Amino acid sequence: MASTNELFNAEVFGNRNFAALDQIYTADAHILPPGGPMVSGRPAIKKFWSDLIQAVNAKSAVLTSVNVMPSGDGVVEIGSALLTIQPEGQVVTEMELKYVVYWRQEDARWKWHVDIWNQNA
Repeated sequence: MASTNELFNAEVFGNRNFAALDQIYTADAHILPPGGPMVSGRPAIKKFWSDLIQAVNAKSAVLTSVNVMPSGDGVVEIGSALLTIQPEGQVVTEMELKYVVYWRQEDARWKWHVDIWNQNA
């Protein structure tokens, strides 16, 4: 799980390699972004992250697991995240978030199947 979370930071945020999301999300995954509609399936999830990362000029997303619990055929991870962004013409800003991810195995790898997060107040 830690290697998948690091892949999200290093490849998706760091290198803007959105193809790496194939190794992070299951084919029929869902994300539930704050203040927006649910996004389903890898193609739509790739578009969501690509648009968001480029719009806010995201630099990094450091994910830290707080608790991991078995659940049915998967695992639930509760964690915190520190996002670093620098929208055009603005200073670097850090955002603290919390998240819950439901993990499932796909292609002999643990991947995110349901992903929800929101910003700390």
